[in-house]
Amino acid sequence: MRFSTLENIVELCHQESVSIGQLMIREQARESGKSESEAFAQMAAYYQVMKEAVRKGLEEDTTSRSGLTGLDAQRVRTYMELEAPSLGEAACRSMAYALAVSEVNASMGRIIATPTAGSCGIIPGVFVSAQERFGWDDEKMVTGLFSAGAIGYVIANNSFVSGAEGGCQAEVGSAIGMAAGALTELRGGTPRQAVHAVGLALKNSLGLICDPVAGLVEIPCVVRNGFGAVTALAAADMALAGVRSVIPSDEVIGVMLEVGSAMPEKHRETAQGGLAQTPTGRQLMKRLYGTRPRNKEGDTT
Repeated sequence: MRFSTLENIVELCHQESVSIGQLMIREQARESGKSESEAFAQMAAYYQVMKEAVRKGLEEDTTSRSGLTGLDAQRVRTYMELEAPSLGEAACRSMAYALAVSEVNASMGRIIATPTAGSCGIIPGVFVSAQERFGWDDEKMVTGLFSAGAIGYVIANNSFVSGAEGGCQAEVGSAIGMAAGALTELRGGTPRQAVHAVGLALKNSLGLICDPVAGLVEIPCVVRNGFGAVTALAAADMALAGVRSVIPSDEVIGVMLEVGSAMPEKHRETAQGGLAQTPTGRQLMKRLYGTRPRNKEGDTT
């Protein structure tokens, strides 16, 4: 890639008079050796998987094998249809769709990791609900996915996207930043505004630990995806309104690296701290695994 920072991306977009998504399509083709149309077609296929995961999560039984999660997306959608959501219909729909995809993941369904399986609901939740709301075609949405990919590329190469390395700020936080930046551009924002949205989103996720109950990507992962979609909408709206990330977004990414590196091991996807080690968390682990000891990766031995 010709860029290594978000500031590089903004500069290249300005020089070439393209959006972040358009720039990333060019870069992906160059890196992969494929034509731009081939790169686009591959991303378009990924978007169809995302939309199908939303549908499945809203219409089919998503109860996980553990029995810990499932069907909350459908509960939220029913509530949205019967009541006036405190969030408003648009944000509540995005939240329901994000929950749906995350529950499909927890129930062993097919998803696209964006950037990880643990954060797979946020981008589809934001994208699919926005597409329905604004009437955008799939081509526009796929270009938006390239924008999200460019942002994720920078985060991954300058910080973390793995909860085991940097906590949930690295998984859910990165997905929120990717969704916020891409949505800002989809709504007509400039590359600079999109980058501000990334910084605003990431600042709100700093320090978020990874503490999966029983070592499964279920509790609290599913609900964090729902909340993450709403946060992405908020960050995009702030950026479109002219709110700036006073700390440059690349510096915020650097802080995420610092905070994740300092995070105790028990709060980095080991199930040895946080919600996983509450009395209820321990009871659920015992119910699922009996008294078998667990190693530091959270797997039974």
